[in-house]
Amino acid sequence: MLGEQVLNRLERKIGYRFKNRLLLKGAITHSSYVNEQKINKGQDYERLEFLGDAVLETVTSAFLFRNFPDLHEGELTRKRATIVCGTALAFCAKDIGLGEFLFLGKGEEATGGREKENITSDCIEALIGAVFLDGGYEAAEKFVHWAILSDLEHKELFFDSKTLLQEYAQRDSGAVLSYELVEEIGPDHDKEFIMEARLNGKTIGRGGGKTKKAAEQQAAYEALLAMQAEEEGLGSP
Repeated sequence: MLGEQVLNRLERKIGYRFKNRLLLKGAITHSSYVNEQKINKGQDYERLEFLGDAVLETVTSAFLFRNFPDLHEGELTRKRATIVCGTALAFCAKDIGLGEFLFLGKGEEATGGREKENITSDCIEALIGAVFLDGGYEAAEKFVHWAILSDLEHKELFFDSKTLLQEYAQRDSGAVLSYELVEEIGPDHDKEFIMEARLNGKTIGRGGGKTKKAAEQQAAYEALLAMQAEEEGLGSP
């Protein structure tokens, strides 16, 4: 019953009702859960992830081709790579709260599996694969547009945050941009790192994450948002 409630809630969340709910459950089932429950190995998300990855790339390629007619092939390829990378997909998974729906083994649950980028990014790809098998290309395309490609300008600011912040810092030839670890929270098996982005020693952004790299990206993103808000404020009458 509990499992059915999870599936019902997820269907409502993504706005798609599965004809074959085994596909949905498989897309959010981690191998640790399969091992603990002694279920057949093929019932976790790994095969669906393989399929979803291909569908995601196709849908994203078509979207970019239609919406960015002035970009050359190399620019389109780089833009697509930014959108479909693991960190970007984990951000999208977090945005829709996918982690709370996952079926995890007790060990993976205890080590913060619901927030691990590698797990949530894989699961959102598996979910794309599951929708594709259940409802066809159009259903999968609609889901990708909703979960991945919506509000792209805002998401790209996050995806490219470290690069954009570095470009901003380089406007001043003497500026030094650095990231400093200021805090570690939690036990070793479930640690969160707190990083600060600093420009010439001054803190301009602060972020947390399960890895230092993720925390740096969040800090850079917060710095860009702050600078964006400041520029908009200066531009107001």
